[in-house]
Amino acid sequence: MLFVCGMNAVRSPMAATIARHLFPRQIYVESAGVRKGERDPFVAAAIEEIGLDISAHEPHTLKELEDTNFDLVITLAPEAHHMALELTRTQALDVEYWPTPDPTLATGSREQIMDAYRAVRDQLMARIKQRLGWRPSPSG
Repeated sequence: MLFVCGMNAVRSPMAATIARHLFPRQIYVESAGVRKGERDPFVAAAIEEIGLDISAHEPHTLKELEDTNFDLVITLAPEAHHMALELTRTQALDVEYWPTPDPTLATGSREQIMDAYRAVRDQLMARIKQRLGWRPSPSG
């Protein structure tokens, strides 16, 4: 499974981190961007709030991926969706578009900005659980 957004700095790495956590051994998950972005400290803060770590993530583009054999590509931004559809010309894969707000556009206090990142995080968590049929383990 591949998550793709504009710069692989916010939405797609957040989604990939969540999916890896929910399905640690069941699904191979990667993320990429149309363009290469920079790490975003608000992403790390939002992910840490739910007990996950994204500190090892380095933004990269689709062209920089070593493995491009994915069954499912989930795009989180319009430009990413257009690029992913181009992949279907040469590869057999499914592409789904999950319109996801860009929290980097949020303004206001630090808390208001964090609320935008939390909303995206929680939206992605719910969508991933729903799409992949996540069930909590009996032990916890």
